[in-house]
Formats: sequence, C-alpha cells, structure tokens
Amino acid sequence: MLAAIDWSRPWYDTIRAAVTLAAGAEGFIDNVFIDKFCAQAAALELCNHQGLPLRFVPQSALPEGTAYEAFIGATGGVPTRDNLHDFFNGLVWLSFPRIKVQLNALQAAQIARDGVGKSRGPARDGATIYDENAALLVARDNAAGHELVEALRGHRWSEAFVERRASFGADAQLWLFGHALMEKLVAPRKAITAHTRVVFAGDDYFALDDTARRAWLDQREAAELAARGLSTADFTPLPVLGVPGWWPAQDQAFYDDASVFRPKRGAPAN
Repeated sequence: MLAAIDWSRPWYDTIRAAVTLAAGAEGFIDNVFIDKFCAQAAALELCNHQGLPLRFVPQSALPEGTAYEAFIGATGGVPTRDNLHDFFNGLVWLSFPRIKVQLNALQAAQIARDGVGKSRGPARDGATIYDENAALLVARDNAAGHELVEALRGHRWSEAFVERRASFGADAQLWLFGHALMEKLVAPRKAITAHTRVVFAGDDYFALDDTARRAWLDQREAAELAARGLSTADFTPLPVLGVPGWWPAQDQAFYDDASVFRPKRGAPAN
C-alpha cells in the first residue's frame, strides 16, 4: 500500500518531515503505522481542544452511532483504518496539529449543538472540505502576490500559471492540507483540483525555512479559524498539477484545456 506513494512528488512536501520522523530508521513495517503515529504525537505533546492527549486508535474503538468528529473531541482518539486515506490523515495531524484541532473543535461543537443530522450546515461543510481537500496558498503581501491571487480567483489560468510563473516560489507557496487530496494524488490526474484558501504573509515568512514556515502557517490559520469560523465560500478552486514545476509539459496547450482549467462563470475562457 505505502509503496504506491512517490515521495519525490512536490505535493508531498507538506508532510515529508512528518513521515520521516514517524517512520524512523526502520520505516513502516508491513504498512503498520498507528503505533508510530502515536509515538510521534506523544513526542510532540499533541492534544485535542479539550487538552486530552492525541492518540491514533483502531477504527473499532469508535462506538457504533458515535460521530467520528465528536469522538475525537471527547476522547483525543483519532479512529484510524489501515488505508492510504487515514495514513495521510495522520501525517496531516502531525504536520498541522493546530489547524486540525481547530477544525475538530468546530465540527464537534456543531454536532453537540445540532446533532449529526442529514445536513451538516455551512460551517461543518466548510470544515469537512478543508479537512479532506484543502490547499493553503501563502502569497506575499505585495503587488505581485495580490495580482497572482486575483488571477487565480478570476480563473485567469494563463496569467497565473504562465505569465506569472516566476511568482511561485518567490511570492507564493502552495501547501497541500487535505488528506483525501493527497490520496488522490498517489495516482495523479490533470483534473484533480484543490479547494484553496489564501493566506497573505509578509517578507518575514518568506525569509524562514520550510519548518518554520509550516509552524507559522499552522498557528496563523488555527487562530483565523478560531476567530472567524469557516464556510464553503472561503475557498477558490486550483487544479494542483497546474502549479509551475508540479507536472511535466506545462506548455500553453496544457493550460488551454478548458475541461480542467475552466473559465469563471460569466467570463471568457483564458
């Protein structure tokens, strides 16, 4: 199962440090990873929003009829199956624990107030999308960063990915967050699209190394979620294989594929 992951892919940069620390020198033997995730969570002293130690537990620990998010909030245990989906979920917990805690707090509070129900409502919908399929675009808080973001939000794909190609790396960095998104990218397809949140950062962020950037982003986003909450309107679509350098043969014809790089509704194709 884990042998299917190509760790050289740039979209796994987000979790590369976490998988290295959790795997240790001997790696994951026979695809078993729960115990190693637990050990790393303990080493990092991770807790849920109620201060309970975070643990990864077998799926069988989740009582029938109990909501997954409510169980994490009440116990600190993260039900984990032996599959790629939950493997990536654990690595995101180890990479962005503050954001994951805040998402879980939001979801648990909604469940406690409204029950599970047939409809999650906009806040839980937003949290679920974030958890499963989000990417975080950190853009420099200057003219170049804002112009890139406006091009992406306007679905002006050629402008964003071709004309402003040099902005990626210099003025923008994309971090994948959603564990379902990471799972899909084990077998990459051009159409895979992230729900993307934009975070503007000053020059101080871009002067940091990736470890410090990740910690900065984790703290910044968790505080933003705590202060403002979340809804589905907070995201903009971004076809991830369009990120410069993330896929070969990114010529003009690649970006002219309107089945993937779709124009904004009411706007002409770019």
